[in-house]
Amino acid sequence: MAEPIIRFSKASFGFPHRIALDEITLEIMEGEFIGIIGPNGSGKTTLLRALLGLIPPISGQVRIFDCACEKLRCRHRARIGYLPQKELVDENFPLTVFEAVLMGRFSSIGLFRRPSRADHEIARRAIEEAGLSDCLDMPLGHLSGGQQQRVFIARALAQQPQVLLLDEPTTGIDLPTQRTLLELIKKLHETLHLTVLLVTHDINMIVPFVNRLALLKTQLYAAGPPKEVLTKEILSQVYGKEVMVTEKGFVIVGDYHHA
Repeated sequence: MAEPIIRFSKASFGFPHRIALDEITLEIMEGEFIGIIGPNGSGKTTLLRALLGLIPPISGQVRIFDCACEKLRCRHRARIGYLPQKELVDENFPLTVFEAVLMGRFSSIGLFRRPSRADHEIARRAIEEAGLSDCLDMPLGHLSGGQQQRVFIARALAQQPQVLLLDEPTTGIDLPTQRTLLELIKKLHETLHLTVLLVTHDINMIVPFVNRLALLKTQLYAAGPPKEVLTKEILSQVYGKEVMVTEKGFVIVGDYHHA
């Protein structure tokens, strides 16, 4: 029986004069793949930052690995891999794929220690797992957008994480590459036994890959299997009346297809 690896207990987070997330209660089981959805400004990125211990709760509690998130020690923090929103890469920046991925080891070994032979091997294995073995010595800036995202996933994998947090990993990438990237993430989730939280706007794209969806708009409106969350009644509370759910479960919000 899987155990909860993450627990939000009536947890609220905010900034001066603004509540970003209000009394979130949610348990995430070890080994789950969770899609975090909701409109812009709904608190999706805040939820990931809370799990990284970057934003302490105003009230309530968050626990990950049974440790309060704002008190995460280095040995706990190193077990969380994080892919932030798509980074802009200067094509002339002199950094190879291997060097970029090796940076993922610093959370474990420290910034001022030299990577060992074992660290180099872990980085190479992460590159292989991300499907980039042929790009090992290529300049990062010479890769396509989809390949660069694979590099950043490999960098997160180099931490040998137990939990993988991804913030809009498919943004700015063409549709076929989006699906290929999600297939890679699903494969990593299964083969490495990762607990995955993926923030996305692409509701329809993510549905085949996740165990559950969590729908946010400052509050948690729903959490459960996609069929239970993606109903017109629930979605209209968050996105307004301009919501349509087709017979096949395809979600259309206003003029924007979350595909």
